[in-house]
Amino acid sequence: MLGSPPEPAQLVTIASWQEGPKNRWAFQHVSELIPSAVVSRGTGSVLPLIPALEDLSTIPLDGVDCGSTVEMFLQETFTDGFLVLKNGRILYEQYFNDMQPTSRHLLHSVSKSLCGVLAGGLVESGTVDLGATVTTYVPELWESAYGDATISQLLDMTASLEFNEDYADTNSDVQAQDRAAGWRTRRIDDPEDSYAFLRTLRRKDAHGRSFQYCSATTDVLAWVLQRASGRRYPELLAEDLWSQIGAEHDAFVTVDTAGFAFANGGISVSMRDLARFGHLVLRDGSVDGYRACSAAWAARIRAGADPGLMQPGALPSDFTRAFPNGSYRAQWWITGDEASAFFGVGIYGQFLWIDPAADVVIVKLSSLPKALDPIVTGDHHRAFASIAAALA
Repeated sequence: MLGSPPEPAQLVTIASWQEGPKNRWAFQHVSELIPSAVVSRGTGSVLPLIPALEDLSTIPLDGVDCGSTVEMFLQETFTDGFLVLKNGRILYEQYFNDMQPTSRHLLHSVSKSLCGVLAGGLVESGTVDLGATVTTYVPELWESAYGDATISQLLDMTASLEFNEDYADTNSDVQAQDRAAGWRTRRIDDPEDSYAFLRTLRRKDAHGRSFQYCSATTDVLAWVLQRASGRRYPELLAEDLWSQIGAEHDAFVTVDTAGFAFANGGISVSMRDLARFGHLVLRDGSVDGYRACSAAWAARIRAGADPGLMQPGALPSDFTRAFPNGSYRAQWWITGDEASAFFGVGIYGQFLWIDPAADVVIVKLSSLPKALDPIVTGDHHRAFASIAAALA
């Protein structure tokens, strides 16, 4: 006999899917909630990741309030998947919350780092000019905040605009962007899609003077890449990146009613495939014919940004406390410390951490109950640094 339907309080809907505990299911099933385009892995061979499993669960974590060992830390921080790769070998791989190796998990803003690498290929092929303005490619944005911003300023997030990135504020610009993208329940006066939303944004100050983290900026960058290449963003991702890295599984990216792909946060991938991507970026962009980017573009990311662009208050407080010399470059966070680590990070605990000194890649996919908690984020920074140091 069929069981009763779930109670309304148990249903995962567009209005509830991002917050805990419903996100524990939702982040592995986004394509069932929001229209999504397939990002094909192509037909090439899979980049092998050789198991060399070790028990890292008892590694002590210095200064981490959420757990004094790796095992405790993973349990305390709503982990769905965790993988440590060293020298291209899987040292440690754990799945929680019904996640499997085939599961595709939402990356949130780690998606931005994929966009940054994708942009590199189009720049180096001559398809995109870093010095050109946005309206060179997208004249529709002439009257927006981005009209006279350069592609380089988009890439490094030094475009200046009036934008509230407060994820908890229901009246913030970032929540309005979510609604336009189909991620939240629409309001009657919302722009009809992401294309329309981006045209509403207005400039604050002169571009290029200071870093300003803004999710909309990545979507404008994706719009530029689309227009310059003549290909939709999911096709670009598939043809120029995902089919080149030896991915094992297709990825997904959410799309709105106009088919605009949510480049700033809408990509879902399997954990091992994200590790493959990180491994290639770590190894100067390519390994044995598999390619994420060129060595020059990988070096550009790792070089970090001009410290003068990192104005007081522009960077998150948890980041500056951990990394006083840190910066942001080409859609990646740069620690600027002795390890020269760099990483992609998404709200609710998504991380791709790359440590060149230790030759380590760490992937953590999570479903934390709150979008952003500076204390918990700082614990992740310290935990990854401790693990990499122990393996160096």
